[in-house]
Amino acid sequence: MTSINTNSATITAFLFPGQGSQAVGMGLDLYESSKEARKLFEEIDSALGESVSRIFFEGPDETLRQTINTQPGIMAVSLACSIALEEILGKENVPVPSLVAGHSLGQYTALVASGALDPGQGVRLVRERGRLMQYASEQSDGAMAAILGMEETVLQEICSDTNAEISNVNAADQIVISGKREDVEKTMEIASEKGARRTIQLPVGGAFHSRLMEPAQEGLAKAIDQMQFSEPTIPIIANCTGKPIHTVSEIKDELLQGLCSCVRWKETLEYMASQQVNSFYEVGPGKVLTGLVKRLNPDAHTVNISDMESINALIS
Repeated sequence: MTSINTNSATITAFLFPGQGSQAVGMGLDLYESSKEARKLFEEIDSALGESVSRIFFEGPDETLRQTINTQPGIMAVSLACSIALEEILGKENVPVPSLVAGHSLGQYTALVASGALDPGQGVRLVRERGRLMQYASEQSDGAMAAILGMEETVLQEICSDTNAEISNVNAADQIVISGKREDVEKTMEIASEKGARRTIQLPVGGAFHSRLMEPAQEGLAKAIDQMQFSEPTIPIIANCTGKPIHTVSEIKDELLQGLCSCVRWKETLEYMASQQVNSFYEVGPGKVLTGLVKRLNPDAHTVNISDMESINALIS
């Protein structure tokens, strides 16, 4: 049984997943079993002016995988997991995180969790972000690929010649590239020739976290300016730097810069390790982020909160 770490020396971080962790049916058991989660889904439907939760619960998969639906879906389910956890265990029994972070889209969920945005604003912002990213993706034939088993410095040299870009550094040997399809394919070919263990083209609809997202920048800047941000009550570790941000100005800069910049997830986890974080909760669908934690620190205490089953498993 997974357990909550109650050691007095425990320092906890909450991690929120990004796009790619979605699955039809996510959140449905939370909606059916948790009164607070149900209220949250209804609040999100109201904020967006339509029953988008039905897409998360029922699909079809093709509709859920559209970026404009995926992004609010993952945020909604992550927040519902957090609320249901407090409802079932009692708020006093849920660890208070010292730090929060989210991978790409998950950074927006971290903002809500830290009190910097309310859920309605958060879900409206990520839906607009998803719409703008889809628009940018339609302006060029972009692609992304995972390059495994190659150092970042070596891969960066290849990208300098091919015009592809490093878009995610998830671990020392797990890096994602983005760019025009032909540039990504050429980078994959050269990386394999130069010793990469494996290259995998990713099933995504655009070259996220690259300059090919520039057509979305103006619209995202306008959307960010329309939101009412507050200073976070918990430090958020920024994707672009792997360092904490504390102010509304820093948050706005990070969100806009992050659209076309690399997600420095490895640096995020390294910073948390430097702050003696030893307990990590991945809150939302999937287990990718706690898997990356274990690769960096096999002794870390990790908990996945993705559905009612995982919440009930924490009850002693």
